[in-house]
Amino acid sequence: MRILIAEDDYVSRTFLYKFLNKYGECDVTVDGIEALEVFMMALDEGIYYDLVCLDIMMPEVDGINVLKTIRILEQERKVPEEKKCKIIMTTALNSTDKVQSTFEIGAQGFAVKPIDVDKFVDVLKKLNLV
Repeated sequence: MRILIAEDDYVSRTFLYKFLNKYGECDVTVDGIEALEVFMMALDEGIYYDLVCLDIMMPEVDGINVLKTIRILEQERKVPEEKKCKIIMTTALNSTDKVQSTFEIGAQGFAVKPIDVDKFVDVLKKLNLV
């Protein structure tokens, strides 16, 4: 499995990398702009991410706008439905409205920080990633 992690917080980024690295190859970015650059490079090379983990609150471009842009890019590039990435939003926010809006845009899951490993694995299983 190919995984893209977009997380500006060092501790959360390191945790996600160590946790998800056992499930596949992880690329890590520190903000929304870098995440989009890496995602577009992968698309240009014909490489698809199976999973993208996006922090909702990141500098430069937040996770919600990254999510929107990823879905637009997949549509514009005619990525087959089965190749479209699964997106899990991560957040320290306690705002159900913001989290709900990500599902309407195209996220398939979310994890509240600090991340509960068992719940995260359950989400991965529901998305047929593990």
